[in-house]
Amino acid sequence: MVESKSIADLKSLGPKSQEILACAGVTSIAQLRALGSVPAYVMAKRANRKVSLNLLWALESALSGESWQEVARLHRTSLLLAVEEYEKST
Repeated sequence: MVESKSIADLKSLGPKSQEILACAGVTSIAQLRALGSVPAYVMAKRANRKVSLNLLWALESALSGESWQEVARLHRTSLLLAVEEYEKST
């Protein structure tokens, strides 16, 4: 099976999330995978877009295959700590 190349093909990322990511310079699945959910989320925040934590859950969901609800419930603390650490280091 050939992996799609467009973020639009990721079911956990809707049109608004795609627009936010595009403004941050993330336009392909390859870019998103190379960055990871935390850096992509921080880039979106730094692009002066109003983003909520739902974007972080959706990004991790897109990469892990878990539902965003599962991500929010099971990985909330580790993702928030990773965001804090990433923001301090960059």
